[in-house]
Amino acid sequence: MRVAPAIALTDAQRSELESLASGRRTEVRVSERARIILQASEGRQNKQIAEQLGVDRVTVALWRRRYVEWGVAGILKDAPRAGRRRNVLTPTKSAEIVAKTTQEKPAGATHWSCRTMAKVVGVSEASVRRVWHEHGLKPHLIKTFKVSNDPQFCEKLEDIIGLYVNPPEHALVLCCDEKSQIQALDRTQQVLPLKKGRCGTMTHDYTRHGTTTLFAALNVLDGSVHGTCMPQHRHQEWIKFLAMLDRDTPADRTVHLIADNYATHKHPKVKRWMAKHPRFQIHFTPTSASWLNMVERFFRDLTTKRLRRDSFDSVETLIKAIQDYIATHNKAPKPFIWTAKATDILEKVKRARATLDKLATG
Repeated sequence: MRVAPAIALTDAQRSELESLASGRRTEVRVSERARIILQASEGRQNKQIAEQLGVDRVTVALWRRRYVEWGVAGILKDAPRAGRRRNVLTPTKSAEIVAKTTQEKPAGATHWSCRTMAKVVGVSEASVRRVWHEHGLKPHLIKTFKVSNDPQFCEKLEDIIGLYVNPPEHALVLCCDEKSQIQALDRTQQVLPLKKGRCGTMTHDYTRHGTTTLFAALNVLDGSVHGTCMPQHRHQEWIKFLAMLDRDTPADRTVHLIADNYATHKHPKVKRWMAKHPRFQIHFTPTSASWLNMVERFFRDLTTKRLRRDSFDSVETLIKAIQDYIATHNKAPKPFIWTAKATDILEKVKRARATLDKLATG
């Protein structure tokens, strides 16, 4: 008859095993192994321990033997398992995958996939995936960019960021723009609500009921928004919006308007209106740099939080939803804090221009 090896524990060993057996952060499997060893130290045989703990007798024998050979370290980790060894790529093969990913395109496609790369290079898909992960390569993703070619980019950038981080005293700084062509989209079937085990769903098709344009001005100081909807976004509507701001802002305050280079904002009639209202001073963002205008951040929130998931059966319903969102926002407005430094932005633009020039000449 085979007799299981006896286990004798010191006070320190017993204390450590009891801690593992009852610890709240101990893995369940480690806790179970510690209880096996504790019962074995009391002279119990494998069959008795297996019945007591509800495990297999072979399992008890395995961890008793592992403890005898390795001590506590023997029960903390699983033994190495048999199986096919991981294929280790040579540095040359890894470099080939990186080079092809970044410098070549597959036949008949714009970018590589794991399958196409594995077939061309002669390795497994998992190997390609590991190399891409190690080098931070994601061929399936692409981002858009636009580098401004405005010759006065630096001056305009410093002017606008200066208004954000150090606004003039006794003056208002308003970020203004239009969110044009907001569509009143009515889903062809009822939107299904969120429920347990299923996200909210809506049909992909819709009926168009018209559009509206939101004119908005974000107060940089407190985050409040002045907004109104109009059917079009010509210079006539822009002048009406400016007149609204003139009425809604204190008459003794200078108003600094930050706007983009849309032709409507530079129309001769707009210039004449500005000349008649000298307290309004307009600051244009550089061309292709609308991201400098913080009202764009408010437009994004409006789209994601209120418009994108809803259904509107008329333009009037859409306008009311926009007005309600602005009213709710203005009850507890929070300003957007500008944190990017002008020097960091300029350095990034310089690097982008240098890269584009290199690609153009190369």
